[in-house]
Amino acid sequence: MRTGTLFIVAAPSGAGKTSLTRALLEGDPNLVLSVSYTSRAPRPHEVDGVHYHFVSRAEFEAMVARGEFFEHAVVHGDLKGTARVPVGRALAQGKDVLLEIDWQGARLVRAQMPEAVGLFILPPSRAELERRLRARATDSEATIQRRLADAHADLAHATEFDYVIVNDDFATALAQMREIVASRRVGCALSAPGHSELLAQLLNST
Repeated sequence: MRTGTLFIVAAPSGAGKTSLTRALLEGDPNLVLSVSYTSRAPRPHEVDGVHYHFVSRAEFEAMVARGEFFEHAVVHGDLKGTARVPVGRALAQGKDVLLEIDWQGARLVRAQMPEAVGLFILPPSRAELERRLRARATDSEATIQRRLADAHADLAHATEFDYVIVNDDFATALAQMREIVASRRVGCALSAPGHSELLAQLLNST
Protein backbone atom coordinates (compact mmCIF):
# COMPACT_ATOMS: atom_id res chain seq x y z
CA MET A 1 0.00 0.00 0.00
CA ARG A 2 1.19 3.49 -0.85
CA THR A 3 2.18 5.58 2.14
CA GLY A 4 0.39 8.91 2.21
CA THR A 5 1.97 12.34 1.94
CA LEU A 6 1.78 15.06 4.56
CA PHE A 7 0.88 18.44 3.04
CA ILE A 8 1.50 21.48 5.24
CA VAL A 9 -0.40 24.66 4.33
CA ALA A 10 0.49 28.03 5.85
CA ALA A 11 -0.49 31.63 5.12
CA PRO A 12 -0.96 35.02 6.77
CA SER A 13 -4.42 35.51 8.22
CA GLY A 14 -6.79 36.71 5.49
CA ALA A 15 -5.01 35.03 2.58
CA GLY A 16 -7.80 32.49 2.19
CA LYS A 17 -6.05 29.39 3.51
CA THR A 18 -9.05 27.94 5.31
CA SER A 19 -11.44 28.37 2.39
CA LEU A 20 -8.95 26.79 0.00
CA THR A 21 -8.17 23.82 2.23
CA ARG A 22 -11.85 23.13 2.89
CA ALA A 23 -12.57 23.14 -0.84
CA LEU A 24 -9.57 20.90 -1.48
CA LEU A 25 -10.77 18.41 1.14
CA GLU A 26 -14.35 18.33 -0.16
CA GLY A 27 -13.24 17.22 -3.60
CA ASP A 28 -10.78 14.54 -2.49
CA PRO A 29 -11.84 11.55 -0.32
CA ASN A 30 -8.22 10.39 -0.03
CA LEU A 31 -7.16 13.64 1.65
CA VAL A 32 -7.89 14.12 5.34
CA LEU A 33 -7.43 17.07 7.68
CA SER A 34 -5.16 16.83 10.71
CA VAL A 35 -7.29 18.02 13.64
CA SER A 36 -5.24 19.89 16.23
CA TYR A 37 -5.46 19.48 19.99
CA THR A 38 -6.22 22.48 22.17
CA SER A 39 -6.56 23.18 25.88
CA ARG A 40 -9.19 25.87 25.42
CA ALA A 41 -12.90 25.26 25.85
CA PRO A 42 -14.98 24.73 22.69
CA ARG A 43 -16.96 27.66 21.33
CA PRO A 44 -20.73 27.20 20.83
CA HIS A 45 -20.47 26.09 17.18
CA GLU A 46 -17.42 23.85 17.61
CA VAL A 47 -17.54 20.05 17.66
CA ASP A 48 -14.94 17.94 19.43
CA GLY A 49 -12.94 15.89 16.93
CA VAL A 50 -14.07 18.05 14.02
CA HIS A 51 -12.81 21.55 14.73
CA TYR A 52 -10.33 20.53 17.44
CA HIS A 53 -9.68 17.77 19.93
CA PHE A 54 -10.57 19.57 23.16
CA VAL A 55 -8.63 18.42 26.23
CA SER A 56 -7.88 19.91 29.63
CA ARG A 57 -4.68 21.85 30.15
CA ALA A 58 -3.42 19.09 32.46
CA GLU A 59 -4.10 16.43 29.84
CA PHE A 60 -2.40 18.51 27.14
CA GLU A 61 0.67 19.01 29.31
CA ALA A 62 0.77 15.26 30.03
CA MET A 63 0.73 14.61 26.25
CA VAL A 64 3.64 17.04 25.86
CA ALA A 65 5.57 15.22 28.58
CA ARG A 66 4.99 11.91 26.76
CA GLY A 67 6.31 13.39 23.51
CA GLU A 68 3.01 12.94 21.67
CA PHE A 69 3.17 16.13 19.62
CA PHE A 70 5.02 16.99 16.42
CA GLU A 71 4.76 20.58 17.57
CA HIS A 72 2.87 22.62 20.13
CA ALA A 73 2.67 26.26 21.11
CA VAL A 74 0.86 28.75 23.31
CA VAL A 75 -1.77 30.57 21.24
CA HIS A 76 -3.54 33.48 22.96
CA GLY A 77 -2.90 31.87 26.34
CA ASP A 78 -4.09 28.40 25.36
CA LEU A 79 -2.09 25.36 24.26
CA LYS A 80 -2.42 24.04 20.71
CA GLY A 81 -0.58 21.21 19.01
CA THR A 82 -0.39 18.54 16.29
CA ALA A 83 -0.41 14.96 17.58
CA ARG A 84 1.83 12.34 16.00
CA VAL A 85 -0.36 9.23 16.25
CA PRO A 86 -3.41 10.33 14.18
CA VAL A 87 -1.19 11.74 11.44
CA GLY A 88 1.01 8.65 11.34
CA ARG A 89 -1.99 6.31 11.32
CA ALA A 90 -3.63 8.08 8.38
CA LEU A 91 -0.39 8.17 6.39
CA ALA A 92 0.18 4.44 7.02
CA GLN A 93 -3.32 3.76 5.69
CA GLY A 94 -2.38 5.46 2.42
CA LYS A 95 -4.27 8.66 3.14
CA ASP A 96 -2.74 12.04 2.37
CA VAL A 97 -2.94 14.39 5.35
CA LEU A 98 -3.46 18.14 5.24
CA LEU A 99 -2.07 20.19 8.09
CA GLU A 100 -2.99 23.86 8.52
CA ILE A 101 -0.32 25.52 10.63
CA ASP A 102 1.90 28.59 10.91
CA TRP A 103 5.47 28.77 9.62
CA GLN A 104 6.96 28.01 13.03
CA GLY A 105 4.96 24.82 13.42
CA ALA A 106 5.70 23.90 9.81
CA ARG A 107 9.43 24.22 10.45
CA LEU A 108 9.21 21.90 13.47
CA VAL A 109 7.14 19.29 11.66
CA ARG A 110 9.37 19.28 8.59
CA ALA A 111 12.46 18.86 10.77
CA GLN A 112 10.92 15.55 11.84
CA MET A 113 9.28 14.69 8.50
CA PRO A 114 11.46 16.22 5.76
CA GLU A 115 9.40 14.41 3.13
CA ALA A 116 6.38 16.60 3.98
CA VAL A 117 5.32 19.02 1.23
CA GLY A 118 4.93 22.69 2.16
CA LEU A 119 2.46 25.06 0.49
CA PHE A 120 2.33 28.77 1.30
CA ILE A 121 -0.67 30.92 0.27
CA LEU A 122 -0.06 34.54 -0.69
CA PRO A 123 -2.67 37.30 -1.01
CA PRO A 124 -2.44 39.26 -4.29
CA SER A 125 -1.70 42.52 -2.43
CA ARG A 126 -1.62 44.07 1.02
CA ALA A 127 -4.73 46.08 0.19
CA GLU A 128 -6.62 42.89 -0.68
CA LEU A 129 -5.37 41.20 2.48
CA GLU A 130 -6.71 44.07 4.57
CA ARG A 131 -9.99 44.09 2.64
CA ARG A 132 -10.52 40.40 3.35
CA LEU A 133 -9.77 40.83 7.04
CA ARG A 134 -12.28 43.67 7.29
CA ALA A 135 -14.88 41.76 5.26
CA ARG A 136 -15.12 39.18 8.03
CA ALA A 137 -16.77 41.83 10.24
CA THR A 138 -15.88 39.77 13.31
CA ASP A 139 -12.60 41.31 14.47
CA SER A 140 -11.94 44.56 16.28
CA GLU A 141 -9.78 47.23 14.71
CA ALA A 142 -6.98 46.32 17.13
CA THR A 143 -7.19 42.68 16.06
CA ILE A 144 -7.11 43.60 12.37
CA GLN A 145 -4.03 45.76 12.88
CA ARG A 146 -2.32 42.97 14.85
CA ARG A 147 -3.08 40.47 12.08
CA LEU A 148 -1.67 42.84 9.47
CA ALA A 149 1.49 43.30 11.54
CA ASP A 150 1.80 39.52 12.01
CA ALA A 151 1.51 39.06 8.25
CA HIS A 152 5.00 40.47 7.74
CA ALA A 153 6.58 37.77 9.91
CA ASP A 154 4.56 35.10 8.10
CA LEU A 155 5.46 36.35 4.62
CA ALA A 156 9.15 36.50 5.49
CA HIS A 157 9.15 32.70 5.72
CA ALA A 158 7.26 31.92 2.50
CA THR A 159 10.46 30.85 0.75
CA GLU A 160 10.87 27.96 3.21
CA PHE A 161 7.95 26.19 1.51
CA ASP A 162 8.04 23.99 -1.59
CA TYR A 163 5.21 25.82 -3.35
CA VAL A 164 3.95 29.39 -3.18
CA ILE A 165 0.41 29.93 -4.45
CA VAL A 166 -1.20 33.32 -5.04
CA ASN A 167 -4.86 33.37 -4.02
CA ASP A 168 -6.02 36.07 -6.41
CA ASP A 169 -8.61 33.98 -8.25
CA PHE A 170 -9.97 31.28 -5.91
CA ALA A 171 -10.67 28.69 -8.62
CA THR A 172 -7.17 29.06 -10.07
CA ALA A 173 -5.48 28.75 -6.67
CA LEU A 174 -7.57 25.68 -5.85
CA ALA A 175 -6.72 24.07 -9.18
CA GLN A 176 -3.02 24.64 -8.49
CA MET A 177 -3.31 22.96 -5.10
CA ARG A 178 -5.12 19.99 -6.61
CA GLU A 179 -2.43 19.68 -9.26
CA ILE A 180 0.30 19.64 -6.62
CA VAL A 181 -1.46 16.89 -4.65
CA ALA A 182 -2.07 14.84 -7.80
CA SER A 183 1.55 15.15 -8.96
CA ARG A 184 2.91 14.01 -5.59
CA ARG A 185 0.67 10.94 -5.70
CA VAL A 186 2.32 9.75 -8.89
CA GLY A 187 5.79 10.48 -7.57
CA CYS A 188 6.71 13.63 -9.41
CA ALA A 189 7.16 17.25 -8.38
CA LEU A 190 5.84 20.23 -10.33
CA SER A 191 8.00 23.25 -10.98
CA ALA A 192 7.39 25.81 -8.28
CA PRO A 193 7.34 29.53 -9.16
CA GLY A 194 8.39 31.52 -6.12
CA HIS A 195 6.53 34.75 -6.98
CA SER A 196 9.57 36.65 -5.71
CA GLU A 197 8.43 40.02 -7.11
CA LEU A 198 5.01 39.83 -5.44
CA LEU A 199 6.55 38.59 -2.22
CA ALA A 200 8.99 41.53 -2.19
CA GLN A 201 6.08 43.96 -2.74
CA LEU A 202 4.10 42.40 0.10
CA LEU A 203 7.07 42.53 2.48
CA ASN A 204 7.70 46.18 1.63
CA SER A 205 4.07 47.13 2.20
CA THR A 206 3.33 45.25 5.43
